[in-house]
Amino acid sequence: MKNMLAVLSHALCRITGRTVGAQTVSEGARVVVSRSFADFTPHATFDIKKCDVHRLEDGPPVQAELTREDGLKYYRVMQTVRRMELKADQLYKQKIIRGFCHLYDGQEACAAGIEAAINPSDHLITAYRAHGYTYTRGVPIKEILAELTGRKGGVAKGKGGSMHMYAPHFYGGNGIVGAQVPLGAGIALACQYQGNNQVCVALYGDGAANQGQLFETFNMAALWKLPCIFICENNQYGMGTSMERASASTEYYKRGDYVPGIRVDGMDVLCVREATRFAADHCRSGKGPIVMELQTYRYHGHSMSDPGVSYRTRDEIQEVRSKSDPISLLKDRMLSNNMASVEEFKEIDVAIRKEVEEAAQFATSDPEPPLEELCNHIFHNSPPLEVRGTHPWSTLKSVS
Repeated sequence: MKNMLAVLSHALCRITGRTVGAQTVSEGARVVVSRSFADFTPHATFDIKKCDVHRLEDGPPVQAELTREDGLKYYRVMQTVRRMELKADQLYKQKIIRGFCHLYDGQEACAAGIEAAINPSDHLITAYRAHGYTYTRGVPIKEILAELTGRKGGVAKGKGGSMHMYAPHFYGGNGIVGAQVPLGAGIALACQYQGNNQVCVALYGDGAANQGQLFETFNMAALWKLPCIFICENNQYGMGTSMERASASTEYYKRGDYVPGIRVDGMDVLCVREATRFAADHCRSGKGPIVMELQTYRYHGHSMSDPGVSYRTRDEIQEVRSKSDPISLLKDRMLSNNMASVEEFKEIDVAIRKEVEEAAQFATSDPEPPLEELCNHIFHNSPPLEVRGTHPWSTLKSVS
């Protein structure tokens, strides 16, 4: 019987030109033929939500093209971030992760969409909800989880924790509310000074949007026409306070006043990608900074110490999950347009779960940094900067 099935499968290959996958025999001795890549739609164009604009004649496009390859890549990125954050939740509840821990699940379309629209050589700085961007900037899952558990194999050698992770062209997670925004403008100034055609993405939340340092930074960036994309990830709540109770104006994309702005559906990875491309082109063309507001949502509380249901209802969270989940939205689009199969997504999910589990195993078995490492990597151990007049023990010679 098996030989007969093999003959039949090879005959089907020759007739259809398709690849025959794993063969299973049911009660009716049926041959199951898997679908080949040729069966799927290689690319499709989708209508996306129109962005609201401020001080702009035109905004990002209202259609976005998606290739099958890109769609699967965005799905992997978002699903990986989701699984990584859920594992961090589990490790925190087991008291393996301690201290501050701010999770990103629900907001994955923001990180995936921004990363899809900028270059690896461009720069990014964000607040303390930083795990997703640490991953999209190229840090392996195991180094992120090991940093969360305080192990020496962590990306910051176990010394930074949840808030302070770094990578090439990624300047961290920053713990002071809003402080990363002027730092981002400084990075953009360096890009302008060097003339390298790079941009800096400076992210902050709706809770930081009322900080005075943001408006000072907008002013300087506009005066100097810095290539900086200021992005407000509006997840509706600053800690436990809704944006309506915290802000007299919730139109965060208009907060730059004289700086152009766009408001974007932050739950749709294609909307975020197209808007970020538009913003990056704006900055690279020498027009100066731009403000983006990504309307998104976090499923967890502000941090792991916040249950997240004392100031909002479980029904509200569940409604967002059922209607606007960024991963489900992309998956449904691809399935309904024959760009992938259910089985393919399941295989990706299984592989991601396995990778995250292996990373968690590393993060719980890797040793902590030894005591002698305690005083390394601090400024005290670095040689003093030889700048005239700044070294208190230097002897100054008169040249008069």
